Amino acid sequence: MDAATSTTVSKVYLVDDAIEVRRRLACLLGAIAGVEIAGEGEDADEALEGILESHADVVVMDVRLAGGSSLALIEALSRARPSIIKIVLTNHTARAFRDACAAAGADFFFDKTAEFDAACHTIQAIAQSRRARS
Repeated sequence: MDAATSTTVSKVYLVDDAIEVRRRLACLLGAIAGVEIAGEGEDADEALEGILESHADVVVMDVRLAGGSSLALIEALSRARPSIIKIVLTNHTARAFRDACAAAGADFFFDKTAEFDAACHTIQAIAQSRRARS
């Protein structure tokens, strides 16, 4: 493996109240060249601190989290670090959820059931784009 493929270019933080989902994402995303799993959380407050401390570039989150929703987290990240790419991956895909996440500052919104692979491919494309620029 050469230095370009082993260099981390995207740090991804996972936020979901289901540990099984976080494990699956960590396994899939961690296998992408240039992607490092920066941390995990199951609620918005814990995650915000971890995301900022880890200097994550990308956050993948569910709409529903332990103790609430991710809308406040999306808004807080949009204010604190607008450059963080905020990806919502959820089973709550009604138009109202999509619109609320977009209004809060989410960059992408995926259906966890039908678009799980699309979310992973999006992160892969982000990492490839950053690797090409470095």
